[in-house]
Amino acid sequence: MKSFNDPYFLLQTGTAEKLYHEHAAKMPIIDYHCHLNPEYIARDHRFDNLSQVWLEGDHYKWRAMRTNGIDEKYCTGKETSDWEKFEKWAETVPYTMRNPLYHWTHLELKTAFGVTKLLNPSTAKEIYDACTAQLRTPEYGARGLMLKYNVKTVCTTDDPVDSLEHHLKCKADGFGVQVLPTWRPDKAMAVESPADFRAYLEKLSAVSGVTIRKFEDVIAALRVRHDFFAAAGCRLSDHGIEEFYAEEYTPAEIEAIFNKVYGGSGLSKEEILKFKSAMLVEFAVMDWEKGWTQQFHYGAIRNNNTKMFRRLGPDTGFDSIGEFNTAKALAKFLDRLAVQDKLAKTILYNLNPCANEVIATMLGNFQDGTVAGKIQFGSGWWFLDQKDGMEKQLNALSLLGLLSRFVGMLTDSRSFLSYPRHEYFRRTLCNLLGNDVEQGLLPASELAFIGRMIEDICYNNAKNFFKF
Repeated sequence: MKSFNDPYFLLQTGTAEKLYHEHAAKMPIIDYHCHLNPEYIARDHRFDNLSQVWLEGDHYKWRAMRTNGIDEKYCTGKETSDWEKFEKWAETVPYTMRNPLYHWTHLELKTAFGVTKLLNPSTAKEIYDACTAQLRTPEYGARGLMLKYNVKTVCTTDDPVDSLEHHLKCKADGFGVQVLPTWRPDKAMAVESPADFRAYLEKLSAVSGVTIRKFEDVIAALRVRHDFFAAAGCRLSDHGIEEFYAEEYTPAEIEAIFNKVYGGSGLSKEEILKFKSAMLVEFAVMDWEKGWTQQFHYGAIRNNNTKMFRRLGPDTGFDSIGEFNTAKALAKFLDRLAVQDKLAKTILYNLNPCANEVIATMLGNFQDGTVAGKIQFGSGWWFLDQKDGMEKQLNALSLLGLLSRFVGMLTDSRSFLSYPRHEYFRRTLCNLLGNDVEQGLLPASELAFIGRMIEDICYNNAKNFFKF
């Protein structure tokens, strides 16, 4: 019987162990999509205790705690202490067995703090005190944690109106990790609320210096900011969308729709879809012009619990996998760009696993031989960034595309303790390929090539693909 969380964790065969320990484990980390706070990195933020670095903003843990009958005040409440929140998390952890949180929790404790004890109510205080003591030492600030995990590059998620001052400070300081922005222009196409859209465009106008009166002014202002992001080292865009938008539209229609919403009037569903379709194309062309990679995270139904949304706002643990029929719209959107020879490098992340094969086959339609793996099947995202979700994504990509050209894993996290998700992915990847070798599905004589392939997926492919 194997031991939990030992050096052979998730590795079921001797070949898998060899592949992981001799190839995957040594590779640095490129975290090309995350939600870390760049200000924390710029000022090397110090965390007062384990609860602050581990529980603040972590809606994965909050969902589990709520499900375990823990009162909301121990998740997001202001009236409860950090220790009280941690105590309730420790109470919940044993009940997360077979949820990826159980694995992540103990990997993070082990890799960040050297703690190998299981977290439960009886060990909570000992673990809390020991980890908190380490967090108060110089090497455990935000920057120290990134260096500890051998991170080479992180790409945060940033709005076009953001100043990027924190990214620039990291560069000016000579920090050993590249901290780059990612262009996330979702608010520039969020026309469902005319008042919010108008307020956002006023901010965009102020930071870009472009007076906005018509649709082409919006695009001009966004281009100014796109150039600014590029000068700050940006290499990727990201779009959080429910589904792909590929409606037919004319320039005159888009101008009329803009005038209507900018004037404060609500739009019909058809008008919203047309406007979003036009904006996605505009964004895609900007990215193509600069050689960026565009990312699309799609398929989430957000803020399902109206009561809790009004109380806590977004990103607090009330989102879920959605059901959308997106294949035709996705194909039309990519084709619209391809026929103009303006299709940028693209990564597609689906949230519903039923779309795995849809995405895996869509890639091949638009590979053009100019870049290896130009259209990528993104790693298991959000609800799918766990062993089962990763294996399904890896299998679909392997069967219908080229796994060897995959740009690998990311954290998609707000936490400086989430880097073991890369280890979790790497162990899963090595186990998959190691099992294939042991079963005679891949030749043992090619183990050196398979080892290099794993190194590429873990690091080299991303470095070359994004030109870091």
